[in-house]
Amino acid sequence: MNSELLIQLDELEACLKATGLWQDEPISAKALTSTEPFCCDTMTFAQWLQFVFLGKMRTMVESGEALPENMAIAPMAEMVLSEHLYFNAVHQCLKNLDNTIAKSA
Repeated sequence: MNSELLIQLDELEACLKATGLWQDEPISAKALTSTEPFCCDTMTFAQWLQFVFLGKMRTMVESGEALPENMAIAPMAEMVLSEHLYFNAVHQCLKNLDNTIAKSA
């Protein structure tokens, strides 16, 4: 299961890069101090996926930490990325992650 999650995280990263949602330059340290859900006050959802979600999830999987029980990232993508040209690809990656984590709970 852990290897499946790591593969899906890699697929999400590749998808963000392929769709132009990946940011090459690092985000400011201040943006990472947000306490709002998805850091919505300091970064875009795509930035949050890249700079917060991917790293945190990889660390949790690799260290064997307990994963979130009710993760639902795909609905947020529906809210903020639905107009993006490649929404379906990103949304599918996130639905796959949500489903895999739900199965592990």
